[in-house]
Amino acid sequence: MPGSSDNKEFFLGIDGGGSKCKAIIVDADNKILGTGISGPANPLHGYEQAVNSITESAKLAIKDAGLGGLELKDVIAGVGLAGVNLPVLFEQMSNWQHPFKQMFLATDLLIACLGAHNGQDGAVMITGTGSCGFSYVDGHPYTLGGHGFPHGDKGSGAWFGFQAANHVLMSLDGLKADSVINNQLLNKLNVKDGLEMVETIAGKPAAFYAQMANLVFDAAEDGDEIAKEIVHEGASYISGIARQLDKQNPPRISLIGGLTPRIMPWLDKDIKDKLEEPVCPPEVGSVIYARQQLALL
Repeated sequence: MPGSSDNKEFFLGIDGGGSKCKAIIVDADNKILGTGISGPANPLHGYEQAVNSITESAKLAIKDAGLGGLELKDVIAGVGLAGVNLPVLFEQMSNWQHPFKQMFLATDLLIACLGAHNGQDGAVMITGTGSCGFSYVDGHPYTLGGHGFPHGDKGSGAWFGFQAANHVLMSLDGLKADSVINNQLLNKLNVKDGLEMVETIAGKPAAFYAQMANLVFDAAEDGDEIAKEIVHEGASYISGIARQLDKQNPPRISLIGGLTPRIMPWLDKDIKDKLEEPVCPPEVGSVIYARQQLALL
């Protein structure tokens, strides 16, 4: 290890979701030294892919930091993952023979909440590839939604994309009115009719559908009535999640995730007025979590 990093403690913060895995490496003063991004890391969609993405993003973060002599076995990792709210997956990931000095595993919800409120109590609604609500107040975690795609995750990127695909197929069959979304989606998928479209989208994961979410928001902002209906339905669900979370009396509540700038304007006014900017991103929440757990040992 180079002299500059001798005898120093380094922490990795991992935020692993359905679309990508982000890693940061920080020093003892919490200064972010490097960042790495790799593929999906939700073990629900594949254990091998998840562990590979975690390892890959961690290596990229160390490389980005320019810490040539530092290895994974030298760092303490806080790892927040989608999917590990399911006990069987939490156990599977806990049993992983990880390459780190130590690993502290948490749900993506907890690290997002810790990051958003800088380690303090609060609540978050997450709208990315998936969606859910989470609060952490007086040591009590409380989760809403997060049931996964396609049976849950309303108001998420995947849900919006799925609604768009569903509407286009029905309108091509003459069962629903045409929408601006029709041509946009057919062009994006590079197909010319419903049959080709089904061949293209059949069996695709949440991340695939999430890529189509922006089409719906673009069309809604241009005044397309069908797109507006879809957006209102999704936003109304997220507003409802916020109201349920508010019953837990969190001191702060934030909206986070890739869809935040698109869905925020469509939320109910009383909810928009309550929202506060997240202080830190989820990967920083992973570091906060690792530090908290280390202090308890």
